[in-house]
Amino acid sequence: MNEQPLVFESGGLPLPGMLHPAAGPARLGVLMMVAGGPQYRIGGHRQLLLWARDFAAAGFPALRFDFAGMGDSYGDYRGFEHVDEDIRAALDAFFAAVPSLQGVVLWGECNACSASLFYAHRDPRVRGLVMLNPWVRTKEGEARTVVRHYYLERLRQPSFWKKIFSLQFDWLGSARSAAQMLSRASGAPATDAGTSATPQRLPDRMLAGLRRFHGPIMLVMSGRDWVAKEFDDLLKSDAAWQAEFLPRLTQRHDLPYADHTFSSGEWRDQVAGWGLQWLAEVDAGKPKNAPGGA
Repeated sequence: MNEQPLVFESGGLPLPGMLHPAAGPARLGVLMMVAGGPQYRIGGHRQLLLWARDFAAAGFPALRFDFAGMGDSYGDYRGFEHVDEDIRAALDAFFAAVPSLQGVVLWGECNACSASLFYAHRDPRVRGLVMLNPWVRTKEGEARTVVRHYYLERLRQPSFWKKIFSLQFDWLGSARSAAQMLSRASGAPATDAGTSATPQRLPDRMLAGLRRFHGPIMLVMSGRDWVAKEFDDLLKSDAAWQAEFLPRLTQRHDLPYADHTFSSGEWRDQVAGWGLQWLAEVDAGKPKNAPGGA
């Protein structure tokens, strides 16, 4: 494996990355986006490393890197909403290291999807997005997801009724928790006074980025993940998201039993297989639309 370390600057700070070059000239590359939190360029369960090796072996060079303040990078982490400068610097370094590149795909999980949507429409070099369990978290959205999925599912579980009939059920505590969730779920979206013309909620800001980006998207959703369920609930309940997301050129794939980070080798390999097929279609200029999932 001819993996090459790169160090480039963003805002005067050195950011380390690892380049996975393809064997020959390549037109399409993959920039691996790290999700916020205690992660760095290797990814959870070494996912980004292993996926990058798969892509490079198939002819798609990949670059993994640490945002400022994460992993081995200097500075303070500014949060996924403020990493445009880091992404642009990484792409500049990527194109300099692989002169044959004509475009890239941004590959991200969770709030790295949010960062991708904020950035993609600003850079014509970005030809597509891969979104794994996108993060659209709001307090009311999280509460609605818990009410719709957790509480209803709990009623179907034998262990729940066993606790009730054995008198081990905390009625008061459960009622208080449920009331809090219902209150949050029914709450109106928060906006800042005097700035109502500007979208304030994360889903609104992501939608604004989506409307400006016209490239293909591959969406992968885990069936055992609250983050994915919240995104699906948004797609089902928000007319603006439905109007923008559903008709566009999107491939959707569902892994019913997968967790948020695709922690098993089987799930990781399945995501890699879908990704390689989609990358080949994007590279050929013929991405397919599969809104129903696979």
